[in-house]
Amino acid sequence: MPEYLAPGVYVEEVSFRAKSIEGVSTSVAGFIGPTRFGPVGDEPELLTSYADFSRIYGGIDRLVFNDTSITEEQDNYMAHAVRAFFDNGGSKLYVTRVYEPDTPSDSDSGKASLSIGSPVDLVLRARFPGEAGEMRITFAARTSTNLLSEGISSGTAQVSSVREHDVVFIKDVTGSGTPQEGLYDVVKDGDSIAFDNATPGLVRLTDLDPTQHRVYLLNISVGVLKPGRFEEEVVWDNLSPHPENRNALLDLFTRVPESRRYALTIPFAIEPVSAITSGATLAELLLGQSVLNAVSLDLYTDDELATLSPPTERPRPTDLGISYTLTQGSDGKLPTAESYKGRAGRRDTSTGQVQPSIGLETFTDVEEISMVAAPGFSRRSSLISTAGNSRRWSQIVQHLLIHCEQRMRYRVAVLDSPDDMVVSEVQDFRGQFDSTHAALYYPWVKVLDPLDPNGVKEIFVVPSGFVTGICARTDVQHGVFKAPANEVVLGAIGFETLLNKAQQDVLNPQGINCFRFFEGRGYRLWGARTISSDPEWKYFSVRRYFAYLEHSIDRGTQWAVFENNNEPLWANIRRTVEDFLLNEWRNGALMGASPEEAFFVRCDRSTMTQNDLDNGRLVCLIGVAPVKPAEFVIFRIGQFTADSKS
Repeated sequence: MPEYLAPGVYVEEVSFRAKSIEGVSTSVAGFIGPTRFGPVGDEPELLTSYADFSRIYGGIDRLVFNDTSITEEQDNYMAHAVRAFFDNGGSKLYVTRVYEPDTPSDSDSGKASLSIGSPVDLVLRARFPGEAGEMRITFAARTSTNLLSEGISSGTAQVSSVREHDVVFIKDVTGSGTPQEGLYDVVKDGDSIAFDNATPGLVRLTDLDPTQHRVYLLNISVGVLKPGRFEEEVVWDNLSPHPENRNALLDLFTRVPESRRYALTIPFAIEPVSAITSGATLAELLLGQSVLNAVSLDLYTDDELATLSPPTERPRPTDLGISYTLTQGSDGKLPTAESYKGRAGRRDTSTGQVQPSIGLETFTDVEEISMVAAPGFSRRSSLISTAGNSRRWSQIVQHLLIHCEQRMRYRVAVLDSPDDMVVSEVQDFRGQFDSTHAALYYPWVKVLDPLDPNGVKEIFVVPSGFVTGICARTDVQHGVFKAPANEVVLGAIGFETLLNKAQQDVLNPQGINCFRFFEGRGYRLWGARTISSDPEWKYFSVRRYFAYLEHSIDRGTQWAVFENNNEPLWANIRRTVEDFLLNEWRNGALMGASPEEAFFVRCDRSTMTQNDLDNGRLVCLIGVAPVKPAEFVIFRIGQFTADSKS
C-alpha cells in the first residue's frame, strides 16, 4: 500500500477488468537436417524467406556424404522443404543444421581451406564445413588518385586524405629507384606522417618530390563466389590491409567475428600463421607480385605508357586482382540418429570453453516453434544396409516424438514416410509408432528439379515442407482449429505413388495421411489424422488446437504466480480464461449453440483442497468442446411418392 504522509490529492491507477490472454502463434516451424553450409549448433536461425536460407545455408545444390572410400550424392531435401514451406504459405521458419564430421576430433574437419606462402604465411578457411565452402575468393587492389602535391614552401611535398594505419603505393615516375617503389604503411613522424616498409625502411615527406613521385591510397576489395547453380558473387569494398585500420581486412574476415550477423554473412576467415602488424606485408602476401606489378603499370598515364620501352598496354581490370579457390570441403558422413538428438550446451571441463547446443536441443529455447520436422531423414541411403536404414529412421522418429511429447509438449512433429515405399511397407513403418503429437504423410511429392538447366527433369522430395506450409496457410486463413487437409499442394506436379480410394481406405484408419490427385481439382493433401491409437486424439487439428489453447493460457496467466491464493485471484483467473474461450467460440473453434455448451471454467473450492492451498497450488479446471473435421460427409437419399406427406 502507498504511504500517505502529507495532506494532498493522490491519484492512483487501478484495473477494473480481467487480464487478457493473447493467442500464441501456431504457424512457426522448425526444420532440422543436413545442409550444404552454415553454422552447426548454437541457436537456430530464423528465416523469413527461401533467400535467407540460400544465403546462410548454401542453396539447393546436392549433398555428398562420405563413408571411408564410398560417397553418396543426395538431393538437398532440406532446401527443397524450405522452399516448399514458403511457397505453400509459411512465413517464419527456424533451421538447425546437423553435421557428422569425417574427423570428429578436428574442429576444422570438413572446412575448405587454402594455404598461402611457402612456408605458409596465411590460411584462407571457410567458416563452416561443407562442399559449398569450396568458394572462389578474389582479392583486388583499388587505388585512389594521386594524393601527393607540392607544399606551401617551394620544394616541399604534402599528402592529403591519408591517416596513420593506411597503406599507400609510392610510384616512382622517373625510375630513379629512390625511394623504392612499392607498398608502405602510413606511420606517425612527429606531427607529420611518414611511410614505412620493412625492406627500404622509413620514407619521410622530405624524401619525396612531387615531380618524380606519386602517392596512392591502396585498399582491397574482396569477392566471394560459392559453388552452386544459383550462387552470385558477394563483394566487400574499401577494406584496408593494415590490421589496425578501422576498416581492417583482418577484422572483418576473422576466425571469431564480433557479432552473429558477421558470423552468418562472412563466409571465410583469413588466419595468419604468425601475427601480422604491417598492412604492406599482408597486401603483398594476398595480392602477390604479379598484381603489384600490374598496379604499378596501371598508375602510369596513357602518355607515359606510350613512352615506355617497349610500349606497354594498360592492364585489364582482372589483372589487378588474384583469385583463390578453397579445397577439401566436405559434407561429412550421413548424419546419425544421435546427431539429430544432439545435446544441450555445456562447458568443457578441460578447456573451460562453452560448447553450444546441437541437434534438437537447439529448439528448446525457441518457444514460438509449434511444428518440428526433419526433412530428408527418411531417404534410403546406399551407405548403410536395409536394416540399418530402418533402425536409423525409427530412432530419429523417436527423438522427434520425445522432443514434442516430453520436452516441448506444445509442439507436434510432421513425419515423412520413407521414399519408394509401397502401401504394405508404409503400413509396417507406421506400426512402429503411437503418438498424439505427430502425423505421418505419404507418399513423396514430385517436383521439377531446379538444378536441371533444361527444366524437364523430375525428382521426388519429402512431404514435410509442403505440409508445414499448408498448416501455416490454414492457420492464417481459417484458424488452427481447421484441419490442414483438402488443400492444394502448391509446387507439386505429381506424387511418387498415385493412390486410389481403395488404397486410402486401408491407410487412413491407421493414421497415414495421403496425398491424392483428383481430376479437375489438382493435387491435394487428403488426410488429417495423428498416429495415435487414442480415439480422443485422432485428429491432427484437435491436437494442434489443444496445444494452442494450453500454450496460450500458460503464457497468458503467468501474472498469477505468487499472487495471494484466495477468492479474488480465483475469480480473476476465471474471468481471464472465460474471456479467452468466449472469443474462441465466437471464432468458430468450439462446438455448441451457446458458450455454456462450448466450454466451462472452474476455479474455486470445488477444484482445490486445503492441502492444495497449503502447498501453494491453484487448480483451474477447464473443459472445451473442440470442433472436429467432417472427415466423412454422408448424404442419405431415398425415394418418396409425390402424394406422400413430408
